[in-house]
Amino acid sequence: MSHWGIEKTGAQWRAGLWAPSASMVAVAIGERSIRMHRGGDGFWEAKFVAEEGEDYCLIVDDERYPDPASRLQVSDVHGPSRLVSGVDFDWAPSWKGRPFNEYVLYELHIGTFTPSGTFRAAAEKMEELARLGFTAIEIMPISQFPGSRGWGYDGVLPFAPHPVYGSPNDLRHLVNTAQSHGLCVILDVVMNHFGPDGAYLHTIAPEFFNPDRHTPWGAAIDFSQKAVRQFWIDCALMWLNEYRLDGLRLDAVHQIQGEGAPEFMMELGQAVRKLDLGRPLHLIVEDERNEPTLRESGLYAASWNDDFHHAVHASLTGESQDYYVSFANDPIADLVRALERGHIEEGQPRIGLDTPRGSDCAHLPVTSFINSIQTHDQVGNRAQGERLLTLADENAVKTAYVLLLTAPYTPMIFMGEERGAVSPFQFFADYDGDLAEAVRQGRAEEFAGIAALGESVPDPIDPATLRRSRLDWSSSPAADDWLRLSHQVLAFRKAAIFPLTATLRQHSAAHVVGEKALTVHWQFEAGELIIDLNFGEIGRHAPRARAPDFALFDLKRDPYALAVWSKLT
Repeated sequence: MSHWGIEKTGAQWRAGLWAPSASMVAVAIGERSIRMHRGGDGFWEAKFVAEEGEDYCLIVDDERYPDPASRLQVSDVHGPSRLVSGVDFDWAPSWKGRPFNEYVLYELHIGTFTPSGTFRAAAEKMEELARLGFTAIEIMPISQFPGSRGWGYDGVLPFAPHPVYGSPNDLRHLVNTAQSHGLCVILDVVMNHFGPDGAYLHTIAPEFFNPDRHTPWGAAIDFSQKAVRQFWIDCALMWLNEYRLDGLRLDAVHQIQGEGAPEFMMELGQAVRKLDLGRPLHLIVEDERNEPTLRESGLYAASWNDDFHHAVHASLTGESQDYYVSFANDPIADLVRALERGHIEEGQPRIGLDTPRGSDCAHLPVTSFINSIQTHDQVGNRAQGERLLTLADENAVKTAYVLLLTAPYTPMIFMGEERGAVSPFQFFADYDGDLAEAVRQGRAEEFAGIAALGESVPDPIDPATLRRSRLDWSSSPAADDWLRLSHQVLAFRKAAIFPLTATLRQHSAAHVVGEKALTVHWQFEAGELIIDLNFGEIGRHAPRARAPDFALFDLKRDPYALAVWSKLT
């Protein structure tokens, strides 16, 4: 079968590249050049003998390129690739994964999660996260991108770990360490575009892209091509097989469009389902469309639910710009809808929304909605990268945090929330020349309004922007207070909510009990969950027959407070 990349088969290496318009393709290893032979499907193939670890590049019509499916680069994205085969790593043998209803996700960026920003340094923090009660980490993209620093969404070699973070085995060490502490590992992967520097597929195989469509980040990928769909499926299976991941988060699948895109999403899900790796594998999507189709297929476990975030953020900050417009009209009513149904926008007309968005999703399992009150997007795409704690009252943020972790939907926090971090997470990149200047100007123009107020946008190219974004691990009374709260609420979730979400939701109802207060009742096959919430005002809550199983602040006295009752049948 035709394939991408170079793999070891017995004593030989087998090379594959899709370049349907090329007239000559070869593999160059040292002084040798091995001609590849063209098949009828546009793939070129060759077999050869070489030593493990030798450097190579691909020659396409007399130009040398790194392998688009390179597993490892010698240095940067512009240079040669390196021959690597298999996985030489001593995995702990006992990892069986977790069911998805037990996921409490912790999103992290390798380069800013620790002072040194490496896979090895991140591994040293896994025990602490597990001890607090987190059950999964979601790692922002690590596929190799130009330069040394960036968020990872401008990757150009999707099969290769970014070398600044460490070696492939350093990444395996992180995964192995996380799993040894009971933490599942989800990797964020980008299949909807390539970054602007070093994506040589544009020249090697221009047919990989659709010239009639663009994403917000560059040329659109042509998923009508079988070879293109195979490239991304091979990539996904490689990460799951060779790095023992528990699943993948697919970035912005609403930009995987055009002919072949729906088929690709189903083919990818089916290919993952066919894997038998001794642990459950979970696919998560970021999808702005609020549609149920992928989750209804049974191939995708969950979707990020920005609606919940927007309702909470608009309520706590009063912000009404950009995508908060439709959530600023009545954020408490929106929060009621999010807690009762999952999504807020499900195709209905809304003030501030030009075109209705979404379809009915309330029939989906509660676990299929990934809720958050902060993410890399929502923090980092602000001009200054401010966290919620710097924008709203601390007790209000604590109440939102506990609501996130006690509601039955799948919760996700952004690194540092568990300790009350106030350090920013800003946008940073590492480009040179005209591209660097274009990124600077683009960032400044995106937030041109604040220039009139005398406030400058941090220079994304300045290394200091990354340094400001590193998580602060120092101890303080405030951090200790947040850590205690995190431990307590996650212990409650494990004992009282995991057993409920292991069964189907039968009914849910939410209603306001004051201008800024509400109550929610979920009924599951295994029992029920009730939350009474003050979210800016003391509510008219009905008396309960017993004290709450978990509470934060005082519903009768405090404008921000929460109480939770759980019952297993």
